[in-house]
Amino acid sequence: QVQLVESGGGLVQAGGSLRLSCAASGRTISSYAMSWFRQAAGKERKLIAAITSSGSNMYYARSVKGRFTISRDNAKNTMYLQMNSLKAEDTAVYYCAARKSASWGINTSDYDYWGQGTQVTVSS
Repeated sequence: QVQLVESGGGLVQAGGSLRLSCAASGRTISSYAMSWFRQAAGKERKLIAAITSSGSNMYYARSVKGRFTISRDNAKNTMYLQMNSLKAEDTAVYYCAARKSASWGINTSDYDYWGQGTQVTVSS
């Protein structure tokens, strides 16, 4: 079993930055692809960024490309999401997820473990 705990969310003004962390415990995540999803109120949970188990390849949704950066530190069993130039439309609950595979999946059903989520609110 892998337990995932997100942190770093909060309230920020438009144009500001936040750094989310996803700390894993129970098992090393070095063989897991890791991803960030977000879910705005009344909407579906969507993939916004992903990284392969080795950290060599990343994916970004069009809505965050150029503003968000996903990274991981397998030695610390932790994944990160650096969010810059935040917009009001980035407001959502952000979830980290782990997949027992070298590469990411697009759908929530592709993932084996989830964190509880952290709220990000961007004021305009």
